[in-house]
Amino acid sequence: MAILNILLIIILVLLAVILLFIIDFNIARYIHHKNIPPYQEPPFRKSDVEFFARGDKLFDHLFGEIEQAEQHIHMLFYIFREDDISKKMLEKLKSKAKAGVEVRLMVDFMGIRVSRKGRKALEQAGVQLTITNKPKLPFLFYSANQRNHRKITVIDGRIGYIGGYNVGDEYLGRDPEFGPWRDYHLAVKGEGVIDLQKQFLIDWKSGSSEDLVHEDRFYPPQHEGKKQIQIFPSDGAHVEELALTLISKAKRSLIIGSPYFVPGKKVKDALIQAAKRGVDIRVLMPKNPDHPLVIHAAYPYFRPLIEAGVEIHLYFQGFYHSKAIIVDDNICDIGTANFDKRSFYLNNEVNCLIYNESWIEQVMEQVKEDLNRSDRVTIEQLNKRSLLKRSKEALASAIGPLM
Repeated sequence: MAILNILLIIILVLLAVILLFIIDFNIARYIHHKNIPPYQEPPFRKSDVEFFARGDKLFDHLFGEIEQAEQHIHMLFYIFREDDISKKMLEKLKSKAKAGVEVRLMVDFMGIRVSRKGRKALEQAGVQLTITNKPKLPFLFYSANQRNHRKITVIDGRIGYIGGYNVGDEYLGRDPEFGPWRDYHLAVKGEGVIDLQKQFLIDWKSGSSEDLVHEDRFYPPQHEGKKQIQIFPSDGAHVEELALTLISKAKRSLIIGSPYFVPGKKVKDALIQAAKRGVDIRVLMPKNPDHPLVIHAAYPYFRPLIEAGVEIHLYFQGFYHSKAIIVDDNICDIGTANFDKRSFYLNNEVNCLIYNESWIEQVMEQVKEDLNRSDRVTIEQLNKRSLLKRSKEALASAIGPLM
């Protein structure tokens, strides 16, 4: 009898926690989206843009620019570990801070893996560290799910970085669990750096309460680059609108690359309509996900999309973490937003849209290479999925807003 009473108490407690979570999450989401300002198209900027699809190339480039820093280094990552590549990064930041360069490092609450000792060493060297998006009352559950997923680095206001790479050895393909790592990242020079700098300083103000957003010294004069781009920041809103806009613009082809694919009904229907009007659509995502339920949350969308003519490809040579949308070979969107409800409605993201057909050719070459390292999903394969996997799909669908 005592055991039954204990079990009953446990069940009641669990139900109370679930109910509290639902109330917390839904009220906070309503308030959040009610207060979101209307979508405003970001300004077009003339910039020069360099594309990276390998972690070693990116970090070599970034380290070289850090070594040349003379005034400030502003760095925001979702994940920052304390492994080999991370320690190398931290040592460079500490060295520049000791040399008199202003160094501001911002990492999301859920993604920081730097030890207390490591943080103390940063402070002693003069590096200013801020942890963003800490869970807070009154909506503890909702705030715990709101992540700053942006990856922005700005050095001396003259060069900025944006894309999918975080700071950790797995992003260099050094984690045997993931194997080779595919990601896309950009280095931006010219007018676009203004927008990356501003977004970093807005986030810095939110995380540290230090208001530097309007400090002129962080916005040096910029040259006009050769590419037309837009920097698209989002705070749990308007990413879905961007996706729908890009889908509507597609006349011939549409490629979507994302580690997570949970588009929701509105975007799914838009993809089906685009396929029916003759657009060649290919979706590329990892065969082996980094979260156990993520792939199962994607599968319910596969059948209607495949039946409409959309190709679904699962990348098998390592982990695919790239976030990209390419429309008709003349619009390319690369950034931090995944093609899922979390990026659409919850996370803070930042993307870069490039409007230059000749520049996009290099991205298309990489995409073609990645597609050649993928398996295409068929209806026959979907029909053979086990009852266990279908049960996981149902569970993943139920928690879809968090994925």
